[in-house]
Amino acid sequence: MSYAVHSLFYTLQGEGLRAGRPAVFVRFAGCNLWSGRERDRMAAICRFCDTEFIGVAGHGGGRFARADELAAAVAAAWPGGGSPYVVCTGGEPALQIDSPLVRALRARGFEVAVETNGTLTLPTEVDWVCVSPKAGTELAVTRGDELKLVYPQPDPGAEPERFEGMAYDHFLLQPLDGPERDRATEEAVAYCLAHPHWRLSLQLHKYLGIP
Repeated sequence: MSYAVHSLFYTLQGEGLRAGRPAVFVRFAGCNLWSGRERDRMAAICRFCDTEFIGVAGHGGGRFARADELAAAVAAAWPGGGSPYVVCTGGEPALQIDSPLVRALRARGFEVAVETNGTLTLPTEVDWVCVSPKAGTELAVTRGDELKLVYPQPDPGAEPERFEGMAYDHFLLQPLDGPERDRATEEAVAYCLAHPHWRLSLQLHKYLGIP
């Protein structure tokens, strides 16, 4: 299988339970919930995406013919030392990530994390699974390491209580970004305080001005 990667870069994990950890990010092109084109946003299932994932022209992006070729590019982006960590994201990484790629990354010493909307199954070899549910979808991935819910979402169907019984180790609320971010942050803080099963996730990379 070949892989279409919008961008590949080294930075700090900006959100979720592992915020602050150095990581190589592989942002796969394409998503099953939105085309990525602004003209399609209002008709999309996910209308609040804040990520560019069309094509392969982003920093470090390209088309990789084989799993070992992409794994080599990931390894080249890691500075050496520490605990090599790669985050496969998108778009929707589950459209492309497969067992040969995960095995190739692990063979180079990487712990492999995936950030997904959870509507498609994942390779069993993935080390860390972060699911970010979207209203109007059904989850195919109902267990994992963290469930990171953007909150509040503009459409019904993604209320936190819908997910509390699922087999995730950690439950996080992340304020919806946009012109009402301050209000969303207040609501997320209030919800976490009232429901301590949840903890707050902030998009630290946006506050820090890093990728």
